[in-house]
Amino acid sequence: MKNTNKFKNKHILILGLAKSGFAAAKVLHEIGAYPTVNDQKRFEENEAAQELEKMGIKVVCGGHPIEILDDHFDFIVKNPGIPYSNPLLVKAKEKGIPIITEVELAYHITHAEFIGITGSNGKTTTTTLIFEMLKYGEKSPLIAGNIGTVACEVAQAAKKENLIVTELSSFQLMGIESFAPKIAVLLNIFDAHLDYHGTKEEYVKAKARIFENQTDGDYNIINVDDKDVVSAAEGGRGKKIPFSTSKVLEMGAYIKDKAIYFDEEKIIEIKDIVLPGVHNLENILAAVAVAKLVATPNSAIIKVLTSFTGVKHRLQYVTSFQNRKFYNDSKATNILATKKAISAFEQPVILLAGGLDRGNEFDDLIQELTRVKAMVLFGQTAKKLERAGKLAGIEILKTVDNVEAAVKEAYDLSNEGDVILLSPACASWDQHKTFEERGDIFINAVHKLK
Repeated sequence: MKNTNKFKNKHILILGLAKSGFAAAKVLHEIGAYPTVNDQKRFEENEAAQELEKMGIKVVCGGHPIEILDDHFDFIVKNPGIPYSNPLLVKAKEKGIPIITEVELAYHITHAEFIGITGSNGKTTTTTLIFEMLKYGEKSPLIAGNIGTVACEVAQAAKKENLIVTELSSFQLMGIESFAPKIAVLLNIFDAHLDYHGTKEEYVKAKARIFENQTDGDYNIINVDDKDVVSAAEGGRGKKIPFSTSKVLEMGAYIKDKAIYFDEEKIIEIKDIVLPGVHNLENILAAVAVAKLVATPNSAIIKVLTSFTGVKHRLQYVTSFQNRKFYNDSKATNILATKKAISAFEQPVILLAGGLDRGNEFDDLIQELTRVKAMVLFGQTAKKLERAGKLAGIEILKTVDNVEAAVKEAYDLSNEGDVILLSPACASWDQHKTFEERGDIFINAVHKLK
């Protein structure tokens, strides 16, 4: 770990626990800062806060009282999900207290270089592909960030020779000051998280921050098929490495003659790649570009692309039973992700969908639904999805209580050769704590069939 005085002997408020807040509090305590943890959950029910208090860390639970700022903090490390409209954060900005996320903390405590991956869709798959390619290429990668392993925790253990492959959300990127990945990847930009950012323009600005602190010696890997990505990268100082699924490029990663190329070198034929879905070609091209930039041998890239079948909950192949294939795409919490999942299959699809009602309709899904054989619906949005299904001409529309019941219903409706796909197009919070929990219930229900 790098010795840094940026946080040593500083008074720092950790706003919100969860994984990132818990890890940040521990790291700051260990490097000589004075963290105070403030979490919404009551202390009596808050095991993480109880554990931190035993370590000698001050904790304030049960709400976010503005009066806590009277303790004169030097920094606030906030949970990415807490919006900047939170009254405590509004007051902190008025007082001029810097507000960061733990990704910024991670950057300051390690000599290791970062590879940062962001975008509206495909972040986790791309991050995992890069990590696996670098691992087989013996490049000493570590994996971190929004993928589930807290960046500052990974950074604390990293050595100089490591490469920290980091999935980054727009929420995390809003809380950086100096963070500068050696390689920054921007996959795509679609309308997402507008309830948090307010407008698409603000969302694009947040994504563009991944390039903000880079220098001429760094790299920007950008999807040149996406005009918003190209625009976001315009101000970046890093060398631009393009990728495209639609154009043959003079440099970068692209498709030619049904094969993946980097610069003018053929890497692998598309037919040999096992990861399903045309949409995953974007993720694969970006991952190949990163791997080639750090001199990963083609053998390592090919090994991954001929064996990697997907990340859990992201168009994950679960099993086959009675000649039906089951896929878990619980991470598809928006319409775009579900459209891409449906388009990945040529076989008849029985779609399991539904979840939290965020007020939107599903008209943008209708065209893709014309390729769906039947829909089994659940959750708050079931009626809206049923309406979209009827407009798409789907004759078989069933509504059930939950995901487990949906699996049984879908199997009963299916024939040999069908795909049974959980791709909800909605968040999970009406019935589940996380999309992971929803996906695990689907997987367990599938195995019960057998």
